[in-house]
Amino acid sequence: MQKKLKLWDAIMLVMGSMIGSGIFIVSADMMRNLGSGYWMIVVWVITGIMTVAAAISYGELSSLFPKAGGQYTYLTEIFGKKMGFLYGWGLFTVIQTGTIAAVAMAFGKFTAYLVPELNNAAPIFQSGTFQITSDPDLGNSSYYFTNLHQYKRSRKRQTTSEYFYGIKIIALLGLIALGFILVDVSHLAENFSFGTDSFNNLKQDDKGIFLQSGWESISGMTLMGGIAAAMVGSVFSSVAWESVTFVSGEIENPKKNVVKAMILGTSAVMLLYIAVNFVYINALDRDSIAFAANDRVAVAASQNIFGSAGTVIIAVLVMISTFGCNNGLILAGARVFQTMAKDGLFFRSAVDNNKNQVPGNALWMQGIWASILCLSGQYGNLLDMISFVIVLFYMITVFGVIYLRIKQPNLERPYKT
Repeated sequence: MQKKLKLWDAIMLVMGSMIGSGIFIVSADMMRNLGSGYWMIVVWVITGIMTVAAAISYGELSSLFPKAGGQYTYLTEIFGKKMGFLYGWGLFTVIQTGTIAAVAMAFGKFTAYLVPELNNAAPIFQSGTFQITSDPDLGNSSYYFTNLHQYKRSRKRQTTSEYFYGIKIIALLGLIALGFILVDVSHLAENFSFGTDSFNNLKQDDKGIFLQSGWESISGMTLMGGIAAAMVGSVFSSVAWESVTFVSGEIENPKKNVVKAMILGTSAVMLLYIAVNFVYINALDRDSIAFAANDRVAVAASQNIFGSAGTVIIAVLVMISTFGCNNGLILAGARVFQTMAKDGLFFRSAVDNNKNQVPGNALWMQGIWASILCLSGQYGNLLDMISFVIVLFYMITVFGVIYLRIKQPNLERPYKT
């Protein structure tokens, strides 16, 4: 691989891959689980600490094994080919492709705000309770356009990708600033008053009446259960930062720049996420967050901030965000499958680069499976599946840092966690 990516490119890849669809949607489900703005911020802080700690731990491995394949390479080097095989196929079948599919579906969800007819469109296909609507169909269209962009990628196109990343970061900063300046009535104190000494599960009956159930007083298990349920959303929103390790072979001075990119990128994004959730809690009351239409809490907040124009503003922002996010995910994932193929653990045709020096066959293999996942279920189903598998491998990889210290204590470590 040509060393085309500098430190700034790597940081943008980390941030661009992390900021996708989750931050605009998952807070609704989190509020239903927690019933409190106070606990929602606590969960985001916990997720932020966990994410940055994991990135710091991966930093030691990235300096030891500065080559393409990232987490797959780390697990293979530490635990052997069997673990590399499990992770690599987990990445292909669930983690990378599932995340790409969920982000693409979110693109379709928010496109429907600009084309209202799509909200009431008849299902494209229906068999019993299973149906395919316009959301995944639009998502697939956006996905294939992005995949083609990566197939024909060059340095000039990489700069174009960074424009997408930059636009959505600036837009998020603008949303944060205006979310406090333009809101007439602040709900911050009201939302923080809920739940400091109790947990509330929020539900909605068939008449649209908001109900408060269970979890009246906090015990250790109640607290852990509520936080764990809410973290499905926050964890999904915070994944994909490790994608930068997959393209280590294309980054200048990877022993130093990969770890810097991961730490700086994850820290910046988690601060943004916490600030955005403060905006939601400031702009909306508790029930408006928990029961936002189709969980699009960002749209509800934006309408309170910008008025009727808020819907269009947030829809365009999410479309740019999801498009840019998938651009980074698609770029990174194919490099892992190419590395696996070189090790004899994936389809051999994935080894080859095309004339643009990108793994074209691996890109299309990834693309076909991601499209099947995009059509297979709902956004929430994909979140549940991805979060479980990705956290499992995060734990194994971080344990690998400790295990390698014991197994090879004298190994030269350019960066030590």
